[in-house]
Amino acid sequence: MTKTNFDMDAALKQLREGKDLTGKDGILTPLIKQLTEAAMQAELEEHLSDKEQSNRKNGSTSKTVKSPAGSFELDTPRDRAGSFEPKLVKKHQTHLTDELERKIIALFSLGTSYQDIRMHIEDLYGIHV
Repeated sequence: MTKTNFDMDAALKQLREGKDLTGKDGILTPLIKQLTEAAMQAELEEHLSDKEQSNRKNGSTSKTVKSPAGSFELDTPRDRAGSFEPKLVKKHQTHLTDELERKIIALFSLGTSYQDIRMHIEDLYGIHV
């Protein structure tokens, strides 16, 4: 799992050059990927904190997720016991909902910080991020 941060300056430069916001290789696709992975990682951490067993993180699996903003490889976290059931992007789900994507983009376009977006996702979906 590669940890890269969304590069706002590069995104603005691409926007000025006329690159599409959404679609294949869209400007916002990496942002949606990063926020989705961060939320799923928080889901796993919450799941592991609820258990008294010795269950722990066990890397991640990668799957291609399709969204109106474009397709991307999503790294889904796992646990050793296999008891983690993600809520945001469920197992075997390969399409992101338009609703979640629109909300993330809208919040980001309003200048909302990553932390505030995570808190908003927590309020909407009950995921403690």
